[in-house]
Formats: sequence, structure tokens, C-alpha cells
Amino acid sequence: MTPLRPVRSVLKMRKLATPQIIAMLALSFGLAGTLHIISQRSSPSAHVEPTHLLGSNFIANPMSVHSLNPLIPSTAYASRVKSMSSSSSSAFLVPKRLLQRHPISQSGAKSFHPSVRHRMRVHSTAAAEDVSVARETAFCIPLEDLSNNDVELVGGKSASLGEMISGLASADVPVPGGFSTTAHAYRIFLAQSGLADEIDELLQDPEVYANVRKLQDTGRYIREKILNTPFPPQLEEDLIKQWEAVTGGDENAAFAVRSSATAEDLPDASFAGQQETYLNVRGKDELLKKVHQVFASLFTDRAISYRHDRDFDHNKVALAATIQKMVRSETGSSGVMFSLDTETGFKNVVFITSAWGLGETVVGGTVNPDEFYVFKPTLEQGKDAVIGRTLGSKKVKMVYSEEGGSKIVDTDEEERIRWSITDDEVAELAKMAVSIEKHYGFPVDVEWAKDGDTGKLYIVQARPETVASRKKSNVKEEYRLKERGEILSTGRAVGNKIGAGKVRILKDVDEMDRFEEGEVLVADMTDPDWEPIMKKAAAIVTNKGGRTCHAAIIARELGIPAVVGANDATVKLKDGDEVTVVCSEGDAGLVFEKRLEFERKVEDLTQLPDIPVKIMLNLANPSRAFEYGQLPNSGIGLARLEFVINNVIGIHPRALLNFDKIPQDTRNRILEKSKGYPDPVSFYVEKIAEGVASLAASVYPKRIIVRLSDFKSNEYKSLIGGPLFEPDEENPMIGFRGAGRYADEAFRDCFELELMAIKKVREEMGLTNVEIMVPFVRTLDMAREVNEIMAQNGLKRGENGLKVQMMAELPSNVFLAEEFLEYFDGFSIGSNDLTQLTLGLDRDSGLVAKFFDERDPAVKKALHTIISAAKAKGKYVGICGQGPSDFPDFAQWLMEQGIESLSLNPDSVIPTWMHLAESLDK
Repeated sequence: MTPLRPVRSVLKMRKLATPQIIAMLALSFGLAGTLHIISQRSSPSAHVEPTHLLGSNFIANPMSVHSLNPLIPSTAYASRVKSMSSSSSSAFLVPKRLLQRHPISQSGAKSFHPSVRHRMRVHSTAAAEDVSVARETAFCIPLEDLSNNDVELVGGKSASLGEMISGLASADVPVPGGFSTTAHAYRIFLAQSGLADEIDELLQDPEVYANVRKLQDTGRYIREKILNTPFPPQLEEDLIKQWEAVTGGDENAAFAVRSSATAEDLPDASFAGQQETYLNVRGKDELLKKVHQVFASLFTDRAISYRHDRDFDHNKVALAATIQKMVRSETGSSGVMFSLDTETGFKNVVFITSAWGLGETVVGGTVNPDEFYVFKPTLEQGKDAVIGRTLGSKKVKMVYSEEGGSKIVDTDEEERIRWSITDDEVAELAKMAVSIEKHYGFPVDVEWAKDGDTGKLYIVQARPETVASRKKSNVKEEYRLKERGEILSTGRAVGNKIGAGKVRILKDVDEMDRFEEGEVLVADMTDPDWEPIMKKAAAIVTNKGGRTCHAAIIARELGIPAVVGANDATVKLKDGDEVTVVCSEGDAGLVFEKRLEFERKVEDLTQLPDIPVKIMLNLANPSRAFEYGQLPNSGIGLARLEFVINNVIGIHPRALLNFDKIPQDTRNRILEKSKGYPDPVSFYVEKIAEGVASLAASVYPKRIIVRLSDFKSNEYKSLIGGPLFEPDEENPMIGFRGAGRYADEAFRDCFELELMAIKKVREEMGLTNVEIMVPFVRTLDMAREVNEIMAQNGLKRGENGLKVQMMAELPSNVFLAEEFLEYFDGFSIGSNDLTQLTLGLDRDSGLVAKFFDERDPAVKKALHTIISAAKAKGKYVGICGQGPSDFPDFAQWLMEQGIESLSLNPDSVIPTWMHLAESLDK
């Protein structure tokens, strides 16, 4: 009997020609290749959807095809067939993973008689609907058989995991497998003994949402009722079957059991952390117990409150349990990453957090993790795209507990001062985040884990990012303190707002009823149980946590300023005291004593008219770059390198080069600051590179003009180790500074560290939009010498598109403007020093401050000379001094002189732009 005859015989029996039988027979006789490729126009009553897998008959109660063809593994199922109303094209699919294991040639399929191939394509609508209905009533489904279209079936988490397993395998995004219970199973469970109706009635009471104690009592009662209600026999049976299929009965196989709600991981509501998660679950008995607890967690206090606040109907939200194989990250590391910057919504970076052990410490905020920023455009180019790093304290980690579950233990000193992942792993994770974002078409929030045994990286969860990605890009909101006070506590800033109120220190969630609306919530850390009061807070301050911890996520979602990782806020702040929480000054979050006055300004960026001058930014703080870089701009006209050296590094470069010769106490301070880097000199170079790279990335591919260090001797002296190497000068303003230092033997090797960092940014990191500005060039010989030193250090003007500008700020620069342009690609005018040196006054002296004015006729004449010389040679000329930011009429005069660009402070960009536009209309 040839393989053709039984197929023909079965197909002649019209009632048995169901899609399931056709698929199984095809598998048994080698027709999988044909089923995978055949598609034909058929009658409107016969449709097949090729993008979904078989229903519950092939999942909960699988029919093995192994006995028909030993080459086909018993766990492989034919594709689910579903009725489609939108197409009249029909096709059968066999899972690609099956074809990859057991390839079948298409030429073999062509040997079948056309009538056989035609009959194989046809099935009745009734049969397809039966399969669809069976799937909707399944109790458990393997993750690999799910897709993003199955949110209503298995909830957001399970659907997303299934989507990644099936849709991103070819993009090198590994996702651990497993299975999921269904929303149908949950509803059947709650329908027992009228439990669903009782819950609905309890949650109709408005007092539940107005009184924290009532909420806690109601939630506790509902959870106890659920835990005391047994599973339906079929659910328990299917859970055990799926567990046995995945583990082979191995009681030591470890799983994570997580919640997956049908209203979870949506683009407008994340529901992150609202239900429970259980790790290191081993054995079928423990699995059943944890699934039961996950079901009950749909009615945690925070979940009830969260749904009510966002107008989700409780009885329309169902829960599934995601049962996923554990990654051995308890011996490795794990964390969270976002495919954009969480604070500003800047979309060209991936933000990654990482800590040792299981990832719940990062999500929950019990650890201050390492943080990394990766720049997407240069990542795609294959460059070193890690543009920012912050070493976290990582004082604890979560590991497996010997009796099952997990526990938190202290890390050792070596773990605390070492990065928890390498730069190569950071880049690999960033590529995965970009792949996931491209697949879904929107920014994502991703949890990842590194297997400590194999070193392999896995994605264990992905959901839409629901806060930063929804910010309005055409509206700029800015908060600013109008007065200062004593700083009581510092940490990491979340958001960019300011909040003020009375301090309320809570030791645990049981004290929530003490909290009043408008107070500042201060705690060691928060978890989802705190959410009913977090929405009432004017601000939030926690001792622990990083920018992806629970407190940070909820604060962003609520639009509340938060300072996380403050270490000792619960000690330094006092209950009942008035404080002001400031998150508007960059990466550092500050808690000030007393209630301070502040202002909020909102600007509309939608309608900015054209003007005949480029508006650039004065921007030196890398932690504000992603925020200000989204302002309308033509790049950064002044990035002061000394800001990074002073605020990020804080060490005199000579102290690093002479490290072995400086006092021990100074060495200890340097070693403390440079933790995580190979040596102190590497720390200096890498931190300059990271700072410049972050600034450059914020406006990429537009130009950024980086001014090399221009510290005066008294300013260098304030750095660690500075007093050991800096001279005492009577007038540092016109002393040992700028280009005069660079060629001096006492400083040249320090200067070369800066050049090393700039070269790394341009060549290794691929940010070729970086240009160099040389300050305080007194003479033509000095201009020549500095160019020679830069060329000797791999930064030759004109090579690899490098442009070198000179800061025109001295009378000699005015008198010899044409001659200086022989050594530079243009001028960036420093009007501050030019004004003081033209008028012969010290701008730091209050006695003569009233005479300082960039609009003085003598200064204007100097400016006119510089602008005219540059234009005559066709070279760049812009201004980066304070004057145009302070005086719109001065900016207007410069525009009229034909200057190419005005570099302004960020808060002056919109007002100056509008003033210039209005002046053109007059």
C-alpha cells in the first residue's frame, strides 16, 4: 500500500476530513512541506489562518502523531486552524520549528496527484470553528503556541512571551519556554460557589477606595476565599500534564510563576508589579500552590486600587499564571532595560540596569544597581556604543533558597566594586531591546537575566513602556527653584519636577493609615503594596532603589517627583518637617530643608518660525543632555569639558598621573571615586569620554563643539590633589589657563588625557559630530603648537572630518583674526572674556560689575571685526557667551551682523527665538 492510498481514502470520507486529521496524516506520510507551502483560493466557507497554532485538543489533551511516524516527536503539534472572516485564502501551516528538525523536500510533495493536494486544502467552517472554540476553552497552553493576539486568552505577559518565542528567535532574542494557564480557567475557577459574584459585590462598596483600612480588610478577605477554594479537577490535571511535558517529571526543575492579567502590559497601563511573582518553584505540588497564590493576587490591595484608579472594571479583568523555566541568574546577574530614556523619553538610547542574582531586587528596589546607556545609531554601526555608566552599590542579591523559593543575602566587597555585566554583554542586551522594540513597533520595558553557569543572556519579560513614550514632544515643562536652602539628603532623581510638603516616615505598609494627602512619603523602599498612598504624595523619597525600581516606575506613572537610593533619608529627615524635593536639576535628586518657592513653566514648541540664524545650545551637564537635546536646536555650540572634570570626576589629572607619589589619604579618596575602572587614569579618560558622548548623542548627527578644559589655577586647586600641583596666582583670570597650559611641559601630559578621551568618542564610539574648540589662544605660535600636539595625539584637523574651532575672546584674536583663521576652521566667540578684556575689568569683581556690558560699542566693534573676518574666508562663526541669552536685543544685533549661530542657555532658546522672529516682522 503506497502512502498515497490511505490519504485518498480518508479524504473521501467527507465527515472525517477535518483540519486536525489532514494535518496529522500529512505529518505521518511526509506531507508537512506541502502543507507549509500550499495556498489556494477556496470557497468563502472554508478559511484557514496560518498564524496560530492548534487548540486545546492538541495542548491539554495532545493526540500523539509519534505512533504514525517515529520521526515526528510526540510533543510536536500540527498548526491550529481557525475561521477567518477577512480572507478567502486558505492554507495549512506546520510549526517551523518542526520543519527545521525534520525537513521535507517540496519536490516530494509535488509527486502527489493534484486532486489529493486540492482536497487537502479544503475544510468546513464548522470544523474550523470547533477548533477555535476548543482553544478558547483550554485550561493550559504552551508559551510557544501563543502570540500577541492572545492577550484576552492568556493575559499580557504570557502573550508577549509567546510572541517573542515565535517571532524573535531569528533575531537572537532567546526567551525561556514554559506554559500558561488561561483566562477561561480562571473564570471557571471563580464561578465555583458564586465566588465571582461575591467578589463583585464587595468591590462595589465606595468605602473600599476611600479608606485604606477598609481596602486592606476587603482584599485580605477575598484572597483568603480564593485560597480556600480548590481548583477545578481539569485545571489541576492540565497543570500537571503541562509540567510533566516540560520537565519530564524532574522535581528539581525550577520555574518562575508569574501573573499575566488580561488588562496587563498594555500601551497605556503597565500594571507592573500589581500581582505576585514566585521564583525557584520546584515540583508539581509547589507549582499548584503557587498558581493558586497567583490567582489570589489579582485582589491584592494595590491591584484593587490600581484598577479602580484607572477605571478598569474588576470583573472584566481575568488572570492567567505564566509558568516559565528559570534562568540560573542567582549565580549570574539580571535587571531591567528600557528602549528609551525613562526620565526624558529620549528615544535614541537603551537604558539598562543590572545587579547580581535574581532580578526581583532590581524591580523591587532593594538594591542600587549598575546603570548603562547605549546609543542606538552607533550600536547599529557596530561601534562601542556604551555612552554612560554608573556603578551601583549592589549591597545585596537574591539567590535560591535551599528549601525552595528565594532569599536575599549580602554581596561581598569584590562584587560591590565590580560591574555586574561586561560592556560586550551591555551591547548584546541593547541589541535585543532594539529588536524587541522594532518587532512590536513601540518602546518597551524588558526584564533580562544572565545564566551564571553558561554566561548566556535571556529575555524573561517584555511589555510596552507606558510613561516616557507618551510624553508630548511638542510641549516643554520646566520646574525651577527660586530660592535655595540646606540640602538634607541626596539620591537619584526620578522625573524633572519639584514637590514640597511635610515629611511622613513610614516603616512598613501597616502604617499607611498615618499618611495624609500632600505629604512627602519617606521609606526605606516601596513595593506595590504601597501604591494606595503613593498617589496621594507630593513627593517620594526612598533609601534604596535605582531608576527602574518600583518607587521610580510608579512615581513616573503618577507624575510625582521621587528621589531613590538616598541611603539614609529615613535618618536625616524628621517626621513632620517641611521639605522640598527637587528632581529638576539633572541626575541628582535633592531634598532641601523647608518649603521653598519654585516655579513651573510650560512652553509650546509646535509653531517656531524660520529665522536666518542657527540656534544652538550651551550645554555642559551630561545628565541634562537627553532632556535639553529635544529642544529645537542646530546642535551644541558650547560643551565645557571642565564641567565633567569638576562635577563627575573631581580629581586633578596630575594626581592621577603621579598616583604613586601622592599622600595615602589622597590616594584613598581617588580609589574610592574610581571604583569599577582598571586604574585611576582610565577612570579619568573614560568619564570624560562618557560625558562628551552623552552630550554628542543628545543632538546627533548635529554638530557639538566641545571646548577643551579652561580651568584657572584656583579652580584646578579645588579638585582632589589640586593643592599639590597648582601655583598661587594673583590674578588667575588672565594667568595659567587655556591653550597656555596645553603646550607647557607642566601640563602637557594632562592635556593629552583629554585628547585621548575625545579621540575615543570620535573613533571608537563613532560620534564624529564632535568638534573641538581651543580656548584662550593668546598668540599665533600658541595656535600652531596646540594643533601640533593634537595631531601627534591622533586628532589632526581635517582628518576623519575633524573640525577645530578657536574661542575668540582676546583682543589679540580680534587684531589678528585673519591670521588665526589659518590655524582653525572658524571662531566661536566667547563674549564674556572678550568683554572684560576689551573694557579692562574683572567680571568677578562686584566693584566694577556695573560696567560689564557686551553691548558696549567697543565690544560690538570687536565682534563685528571677528564676524566679518570669518565670513570673508567662508568659515564658521558663532557666539557662545552669556550675552545673547540675557539680552534679546543683543541677539538681534548679532543676527543682523550675519553671525551663523547663537548658542544659548536652554531656558533662553524659545524666548530668544520668538524675539528674533518678531523683529523680522517689524
